[in-house]
Amino acid sequence: MENAEALLKRLQQKKYKPIYVLVGVDETYFVDLISNYIEQNVLPQEQKAFNQTILYGKDTDIEELINVAKRYPMMADHQVIIVREAQQLKNIEKLEAYVNNPQLSTILVLCFKHKKVDGRKKVFKDIKKKYEFYQTGKIYEKHIIKWMNSSLKKSDYSIEPKASKMLLEFLGNNISNINKELEKLKQILPKSTTIKPEHIEDNVGISKDYNNFELINAIGIKDEFKAQKIAKYFAQNPKNHPLLLSLGLMFNYFNKILTYHALNNKSESNATRALGVPPYFVKDYIYASKNYNMKDTTRAIELIRETDAQSKGINSAQIKEEDLLRTLLVKIMRA
Repeated sequence: MENAEALLKRLQQKKYKPIYVLVGVDETYFVDLISNYIEQNVLPQEQKAFNQTILYGKDTDIEELINVAKRYPMMADHQVIIVREAQQLKNIEKLEAYVNNPQLSTILVLCFKHKKVDGRKKVFKDIKKKYEFYQTGKIYEKHIIKWMNSSLKKSDYSIEPKASKMLLEFLGNNISNINKELEKLKQILPKSTTIKPEHIEDNVGISKDYNNFELINAIGIKDEFKAQKIAKYFAQNPKNHPLLLSLGLMFNYFNKILTYHALNNKSESNATRALGVPPYFVKDYIYASKNYNMKDTTRAIELIRETDAQSKGINSAQIKEEDLLRTLLVKIMRA
């Protein structure tokens, strides 16, 4: 995320390069953010008709692309060429000669989505050395929460930790979807608002009391009554609260507790780095580790795996699906 911000800053300073390769494998939000900024801001509106071209990889011949890139701009300092879905370009190796001698007035942007580029190819090695090559790395929970806080602050909003966690657990690590919901909230709420769980519940459709964040929290503090209450609500609303999502989050939760148990240095700062969570959530894991020792934690992970298998019809022992989560909670929390 920091690399994307740095690249955007260079663009805002008009420090342009002739070639940009933008790669989004799991997350494409920053590829769109950067390419949209170039599309909207490099050229003034009156110059775009003759000097800005949007192409799609599937419909673009690489030799034709090179010919377009070699053109001089018309009554402008730059021409901009953006190739969307560039992963569908064929014979990308043919771009090597152009990479070694590009038209300096051209800004060529290649957007690759949902697929890694082959970094061993000379064409990509040369682009990395000379121009702009951006690829989204693995994005962790703490990165997304940091991005949410930073993004909202720029628009004069803020968000409470529980509200950001609710969005994360409902939408997953999908920044594009989270951004859409935040934009909706900004349309509804006045500036200077701190987004609270109530706002999420009213406008996004996530219950502030019956959600996976509250379930995990109840498990961590061993509040079985609350956990069972949430599990019952989930069973009554399976479409909005699929069992596999809850199991996946529980599995990740106990894996983090196990990681904490294995740390030699259990300071909060070291635990924050090791677990990949924001500092204000790490205390929850430290507290949970006191309720679940290493043996309990390992057993919980095995029980979650068994329940996952049962939900798929393996060794189900005639347990109804709506009872699987409640049965699992009994086994974990009464250990």
